[in-house]
Amino acid sequence: MPPWMIDLANWFALPHNGLATVFVVALVSATLLPLGSEPAVFALAQLNPELFWPAIGVATLGNTLGGAITWWMGLGAHRAVEHWLGKPAPSRALGWLRRFGPAACLLSWLPVVGDPLCAVAGWLRLPFWPCVAYMAVGKFARYLVMTAGLLWFWPAGSL
Repeated sequence: MPPWMIDLANWFALPHNGLATVFVVALVSATLLPLGSEPAVFALAQLNPELFWPAIGVATLGNTLGGAITWWMGLGAHRAVEHWLGKPAPSRALGWLRRFGPAACLLSWLPVVGDPLCAVAGWLRLPFWPCVAYMAVGKFARYLVMTAGLLWFWPAGSL
């Protein structure tokens, strides 16, 4: 393995740089890239139980920031399509999301559909800050339930 890859792996090593790792992984996984951040949060909480709440908080912050970036990507895509078409982009099939408004972003924690949901919220020009607030609530609840549940089934030192 090249030395730069070893240095990168060491930089992301848990638990030494655990919170930074959790933040980066959570941020990247909330974009449209297929990556899950829950294993990093669980690993850090299991290696350092005293970092349970900081890990949940940092993961929520990173994942919410990633969701906000995805919202902006959706808005940018909408503007690009309108520019290319010369008229408002069609969005008839998205009427149900428009009906629920920013509260639909509460479901941004769902696997597979959650990240695209943030992009669609941007596409529809749903209000940014309410969307981010709902994203944060949903993502916090997911990290809390999943990490606490996994730690209950596999407490530190049992592996």
